[in-house]
Amino acid sequence: MQVQPYLMFDGRCEEALAFYAQALGAQTQLLMRFRDSPEPPAGECSASAAVPGDKVMHAELRVGETTLMASDGMAGGHPVFNGISLTLSVASEVEARSRFDALADGGTVVAPMAKTFFSPAFGMVNDRFGVSWMVLADSAPG
Repeated sequence: MQVQPYLMFDGRCEEALAFYAQALGAQTQLLMRFRDSPEPPAGECSASAAVPGDKVMHAELRVGETTLMASDGMAGGHPVFNGISLTLSVASEVEARSRFDALADGGTVVAPMAKTFFSPAFGMVNDRFGVSWMVLADSAPG
């Protein structure tokens, strides 16, 4: 069994995929656009305003050993990512600081990168899309 985050970017999915490729070295594994669907939208999608065909219906993004799923969703609002954070665990303090700074570009630092009792480098940031991240370096063996 797996639990995989599915992020709805409300029309900014392609921009988010490019940002995460640059900031995290993420790779887009799959990208399907609404225009490529062999079936008309169902449920809430059919009741909403027409979604432009070039928008992302579904994408899979590989970040290290994790797959995130993403979509433009049903345009018409602003994505809200309250009550959840994605945690990025990296091998070194240098990488933690680098990834944190990349995610913070255009975003909001919630807790600056600092040494803690559980990590040599830990920080919290909301990226430019509103996704909450906790970035930490693995503790040195001891």
